[in-house]
Parts: sequence; structure tokens; C-alpha cells
Amino acid sequence: MGYRIAVVGATGNVGREMLNILAEREFPVDEIAALASRRSLGTEVSFGDRTLKTQDLDTFDFTGWDIALFAIGSDATRIYAPKAAKAGCVVIDNSSLYRYDPDVPLVVPEVNAQAVDGYARKNIIANPNCSTAQMVVALKPLHDRARIKRVVVSTYQSVSGSGKDGIDELWDQTKAVYNPTDDYQAKVYPKQIAFNVIPHIDVFMEDGQTKEEWKMVAETKKIVDPVIKVTATCVRVPVFVGHAEAINIEFEDHLDEAEARDILREAPGIMVIDKREDGGYVTPIECVGDFATFISRIRQDPTIDNGINLWCVSDNLRKGAALNAVQIAETLGQRVLKKG
Repeated sequence: MGYRIAVVGATGNVGREMLNILAEREFPVDEIAALASRRSLGTEVSFGDRTLKTQDLDTFDFTGWDIALFAIGSDATRIYAPKAAKAGCVVIDNSSLYRYDPDVPLVVPEVNAQAVDGYARKNIIANPNCSTAQMVVALKPLHDRARIKRVVVSTYQSVSGSGKDGIDELWDQTKAVYNPTDDYQAKVYPKQIAFNVIPHIDVFMEDGQTKEEWKMVAETKKIVDPVIKVTATCVRVPVFVGHAEAINIEFEDHLDEAEARDILREAPGIMVIDKREDGGYVTPIECVGDFATFISRIRQDPTIDNGINLWCVSDNLRKGAALNAVQIAETLGQRVLKKG
């Protein structure tokens, strides 16, 4: 016996990836529903070798459904997630709405799979921010060995993190640069994204951080360890898919780069590609479509007593969103629901 699964926001980038990954990983599905807003009603989406027509989220009855993977914004999630949860369907939410709720587990299965057990308080599990998800996969095994004191991270985040509109803006602006008759103004981003980088993701907060930077701090503490100090600078770059991060880690105990490399090679969800030669590292374009979080450029930081630098790359539509949500569903099934 398998699961009855609903994918909410099935026509968006992340929703489509959720359907792809459910099929690729052969998740035990008995029945699947692709849900979207009324304006997308009847749109066809792929699920393995099947084609699904989207149903109306507004009128959908979640009673009798096991899991709903939500890939819609916080405003819509605020309306529909409680309805699904009240109907007995476990919600796995990709928005930021429930991430900081103490009654909602925030889960990256390679890091804190046991947190899934707390889902029943609200029947909701939160998926972390894309930039946090890949980073904590790398931090956790190192933290278990040498205890992390402080993390300094700079991100290089692709435009797909802003959804289809971000992808379209980069594409249209790039074409406009080469065709002077086109005049394409910035709409999604505050400045031109084509051939540029923008040190601004989400809204600014009173202390000068952006909300994206604050998310990385708060979520790392909730997922890994509240005592870890984190400071982040989040930057949007003209890349379609794939987030990269330069991470500096300070430990309580000494950890040399060779041992760090060995630990990461054995850690779940990680692929180490770290050759000290031209091209001996992974870039965003190479990670697209892959499940792994790739680690390269592992080296000692000689400016502090117990420091390591590394480069972390992952497909933000997969590990940063859809893959992690499906992995949470798998973990929930194995630990709690036990069907399939």
C-alpha cells in the first residue's frame, strides 16, 4: 500500500521538480494530485511517464490524503496549509511561513531526521531556505567531529531562487544587452542582474542584514545547534540554476583539512570533488539536475587556530527545495507513517 500525495503549486518551478523527483526516486505513490490556482486550472504537468491535469486548490478536499508537498508562497500557504493539516494530511511546506515556529520541525534529513517525529503538534513540517539546506548538509558532520564555533558564509545564488520571473528577467536582460533596440528594465530585481551581481536578497532589516541572511542564521541554529554563530552575505548572481557558497568555519577543536575531506566524503548527501588543479572543483552549471551537495576547495584557514574553508554547490531547485521536501516525505514514511 502506497501514499496519496498532493503537490500544491504543481505548475511552478519547484512544484514541477517535486513531481519529477517523486517519480525519479520511485516514491510509493498510490494516487497523486497536482494542485494549482484557478488561473492554472487544467494545465498539464509531468509525473514520470504520466501527464497530470492540475486541479483547483481552492476546492480540493485533503481528507484521506497522506502528504501534501506545498510549493506556494507564504500568503497562500497561510490559507491552505492549516486546512490540509486539519483534514489529517501532513503538510511539508517549502515557504518560510512555519520555519521559525517552535511547534513545527525544520528538517534536513541528512542532518536532523529525528526532528520529523515532532510533526504531530501541527501536522506540518517546514522545509528550510535553499541557501541553508546545502550549507547545513556540509556543516553537520564536521560539527559532530570538532564542534563549530562560528561560520562566515558568502552566497552566490542563482535567479531560479526568485522563481520563473527571475529566470525570465535574466534571459530578457541578457538578450537586450546584445540587441540595443531592446529596452528591458529591471522588474524582479532592484538593479540589472545580467552581467552583474546584486548583494541584496529579500528585504532589508533594521540591523542592515537582509531577510535572506537572517534566515541562514536562524535556520542553522534551529537545524544544527543554537550555539553556532553565523554571519552571512547573500548575493544574487547571473546564473540560472545552482547556488554556490564560500564557507569559512571556525571550530572548538583542531580539524585538519585531510580529516575534514575524509569526513565529508563519508557524509550522506555529499559528493567531494576537490582536486588542486585547473577545473578540479564543481561549479553551479555542473550540479544542475543532481541530488548531491558538492564540496570543493577544502583547505586550512591559517588566520585562525581551528579554521577550514570550503566551497559548497548544489541545485537549489532540488536539494534547496524539491528534493529536500521529498526526502522529508520519505523520512516521515520510514519513521512514522510506514506505508509502501
